Amino acid sequence: MAAPNFNKTFKLAVDASNVDALAVLMQDDDHGVEHPVYFNEAVPRSVDNLSRQELVLKSGHKVEVVDGEEMEAIRKDFHGYTKNLIRLTPGRWLLLDRYKNLANQVYDFKWRSSDVVLLTYHKCGTTWIQEIVWAMRNNPDLDNPDSATTLLDRVPYIESDMFIPEDAPADSPFLSMSPAFRKLCPDADPKDGLYLQLSEALPDPRTIKTHLPFSLLHPSLLDTVKVVYVVRKPKAVAESYHHHSRLFPMIGFQGSLDKFVKYFTEGNLLSGSYCAHVKEAWERREHPNLHLVFYEDLKADIMGELRRLDTFLGTHLSDTQLAKV
Repeated sequence: MAAPNFNKTFKLAVDASNVDALAVLMQDDDHGVEHPVYFNEAVPRSVDNLSRQELVLKSGHKVEVVDGEEMEAIRKDFHGYTKNLIRLTPGRWLLLDRYKNLANQVYDFKWRSSDVVLLTYHKCGTTWIQEIVWAMRNNPDLDNPDSATTLLDRVPYIESDMFIPEDAPADSPFLSMSPAFRKLCPDADPKDGLYLQLSEALPDPRTIKTHLPFSLLHPSLLDTVKVVYVVRKPKAVAESYHHHSRLFPMIGFQGSLDKFVKYFTEGNLLSGSYCAHVKEAWERREHPNLHLVFYEDLKADIMGELRRLDTFLGTHLSDTQLAKV
């Protein structure tokens, strides 16, 4: 079976909420359907074992704690989930429990007009676009000594403090793994949000990463900063997310690929539904401060995509500098 034109089919599917078109995108490029699954925003769910809290975030989302039999069933596949998960509704966004204590700070984060936010679902080429955008803005001639600094310090993952246990001891490696935090926030307590505080303290020009959907961020975001959103073929996202979830100990997935794909298509992985996440970005596609990048286009025509990024970011790089990126 010939592979469909990814961008054309995907845009049609998101515009029309066309479930069949999105299912086509889960096809194996050479051998037909490998995982014939379907995306549906209205996934039925059982609430029998869902504890509800009367906690409403500043974003307007209600916090629901996933516990009981449902959480026990999830832990059989995800050995890294030592705490309960939470769902934020509307949207059914699935996150680690600690996020509820960080959510309002992330929502109220003081963005600067010079900021660039890299917003993606998991495993859509995030690390690649982080290195690209940071280099274009901070290291176009490959002579910035900060390039040797860990990527997480150069481009902080703003909500990643939810992975750091709240009861982590002061000498925990979780709280000492950021040299930039120690340098820029010498008097701050990392338990108050290491990467959140680092994001605040970074000097201009800041580039900050998030896997949150638009609806969990302040509605003024796009009017304040430039956002680069990366989209990738769903089948590739699912496969890469599966591999990552098996290797990352704080997720620790132990099940089969088929079972993982079921979690993926039902929106029961961290960050929730891929389709809903992308749909929120697609609905904002005409905003001048939003730049959509398709992972497959970036692979097929790297220089062409870098020139588009250069125009959007206003970095005014030469082809020689872009080739170095």
